[in-house]
Amino acid sequence: MTLASVGLAVAGQPDLPAFDDVIDVRSPGEFAEDHLPSAINLPVLDDAERAQVGTIYKQVSAFDARRIGAAMVAANAARHLATVLSDRGGGWRPLVYCWRGGQRSGAFSTILEQVGWRVSRLQGGYKAWRQLVTQRVEQRGFDAPLIVLDGNTGSAKTEILSRLAARGIQTVDLESLANHRGSLFGHMPGGQPAQKLWEGRLALAVERLDPARPVVVEAESSRIGDLMVPRAIWRAICDAPRIRLAVPAAARAAHVAHVYRAEMADPQAILGPIEALSKLHPAERIAEWQAQALSGDWARLAQGLMQDHYDPRYEKHRARYDRQEKQVISAPRLDEAGLEQLTDRVAAAVGRLAAQPR
Repeated sequence: MTLASVGLAVAGQPDLPAFDDVIDVRSPGEFAEDHLPSAINLPVLDDAERAQVGTIYKQVSAFDARRIGAAMVAANAARHLATVLSDRGGGWRPLVYCWRGGQRSGAFSTILEQVGWRVSRLQGGYKAWRQLVTQRVEQRGFDAPLIVLDGNTGSAKTEILSRLAARGIQTVDLESLANHRGSLFGHMPGGQPAQKLWEGRLALAVERLDPARPVVVEAESSRIGDLMVPRAIWRAICDAPRIRLAVPAAARAAHVAHVYRAEMADPQAILGPIEALSKLHPAERIAEWQAQALSGDWARLAQGLMQDHYDPRYEKHRARYDRQEKQVISAPRLDEAGLEQLTDRVAAAVGRLAAQPR
């Protein structure tokens, strides 16, 4: 089993056998922490039942644990058959897995097979998947040559990344996978995934890349929101050549105000993150930013935050990567025409860097 073969089959790619459903039979708590892409949770033991069976196993006997556990599994499987799986036809093909591909997935697979469905089990279960994920993001990293798109807050790096992808250039949008914009104000609806779930998404995105073509990622710190960037991915970002976008503060402020327009509809939601900066800035500055948020003066607020908070920190952080910076691209504006011109120039720079020997 390889990460690519499992992940691509799960995603239903035409060049590999696709499963109609990927079924994780572990408990809801295990599923919430991490699971295979596109998996649905049909637990054969819920969290309380799993704990109960484990206690019986330790304090009474393995036989009693198996007997009581089997009754619970049968009852839960019957419920799944009568509800979630009641509309599955005779040609339905599921992939079933548990923690190690053992008793839980084996028991559920047997019941499904008796119905007449063609059932596959994931060899090694979730544990084998997790090992592949860890190997990719913690040890191996990118196989494709990496190029980092850098620039101060508001430089439209995420927008440029999206436009590069639309032109067929390989990209990995770390912030999208992490469901966070990478700043103090970067929370997004739905919240962030658990660390392991984010690593699985990232591993699959990296695994799918063509190693013969360059891939562009946005410059990030070692943490995106509450999530840590895995070691091999972080090392690659630190070592990769960089293209920096140089955009005037006023243009960046206008772009930020546009991107965060949904959050700015509720000024109260901005006050908390501003207050979190109180240990780093004078009280007068914090009060001024809060007043600008309450009055809806978003452009001035964005420009003040960039000038006094984000830009100085970016410059300090960027100083570590002077040797990696290969080109600076200036952009006077970030309207539609300006973004298209900037994307043209970044795409050309990516092509030049990709052609250079490493």
